[in-house]
Amino acid sequence: MSLTPVGSLPTSVAELARRVEVRLDQLLAPELERWAAVDPELRRPLSTLRSTVLAGGKRLRPAFCYWSFVGFGGDPDAQAVIDAGAALEMLHAAALLHDDVIDGSARRHGTDTVHIQYAALHREGAWRGDSDRFGAGVAILLGDLALVYSDRLLAGAPPEAIEVFNEVRLEVNVGQYLDILGGADRPRPAGGGKAREAEARARRICRYKTAKYTIERPLHLGAALASPERLVDVAEALSSFGLPLGEAFQLRDDLLGVFGDPSVTGKPVGDDLREGKPTLLATLARAQVTGPSSRMFEERFGSPDLSESEVLELRAVIEDTGAREQVEAAIERLAAAAAVALDALPVLSEARHTLGALAAFVTERDH
Repeated sequence: MSLTPVGSLPTSVAELARRVEVRLDQLLAPELERWAAVDPELRRPLSTLRSTVLAGGKRLRPAFCYWSFVGFGGDPDAQAVIDAGAALEMLHAAALLHDDVIDGSARRHGTDTVHIQYAALHREGAWRGDSDRFGAGVAILLGDLALVYSDRLLAGAPPEAIEVFNEVRLEVNVGQYLDILGGADRPRPAGGGKAREAEARARRICRYKTAKYTIERPLHLGAALASPERLVDVAEALSSFGLPLGEAFQLRDDLLGVFGDPSVTGKPVGDDLREGKPTLLATLARAQVTGPSSRMFEERFGSPDLSESEVLELRAVIEDTGAREQVEAAIERLAAAAAVALDALPVLSEARHTLGALAAFVTERDH
């Protein structure tokens, strides 16, 4: 099955997103009132969590979960799969809240990140203590709340589904650690085996931080909800589709983080360069940069104070090494592997078609 590029998500995905958002609001609206009754000061953080979770986004994780569920014979109108999709979105919100603190990110979806908002609130109120530390503390706590609510949404799911969800939460934390380690400990590869080792680590981070929890595990979760007894038999086939596609998704994200349009992505271009993210894009560039550009790359990549002109210079260096082209080629190879695996998936034709459209979107998207 070919992955025909598409400019937008299928309409069926938009309707699913609406159902998931309704479920999220059904959970969080009464929780907001419940805790505000305990102490009025709790209205603000619960409102922030609610607005953060409902702020939009592509709702890709619920979509992959849902169409796996339907593909293996699940009832399209079942509430259980909507609850699972909402749980995945809560997990995603928790990961983003924590990730923004770890990375020191200032903007997401075109607005200030939560830790920035609460640091500003602290400063405006002339409160005691350190404003940045206060903002980070609030964001971490809201991420923890989101994790608790994700558990609540999956209460009553079959044990096979709970185990999938537990595994994905372990994997995303392991991937996040490897990511921050890679940003801190990044010796320059000297070529040959060291270069290959650095590339392998970049791919490993990509797999565990994003690929598994974005596509592979949502597919497993949908199958576990639809037919728990079949999960063992179909998990490998789903992974053959979900893992390369999830890696392609993250590689596209890495390209957008350096070369994307901020007015479309909602995030500043250059944050990955300032943070020294150990992406495959950066790893390939570092291995191949030569001459004066090599010194500039080593001295300035990963510097929080990178100016806009230096961001543009580093972008040009990366482009000149051929790393951008190599990552684009990797995305094409991964998308092709996912397409072959999708053809072999034992799912209903409607699900196969929509999964193919989703695959095309995640590999060709511009945001």
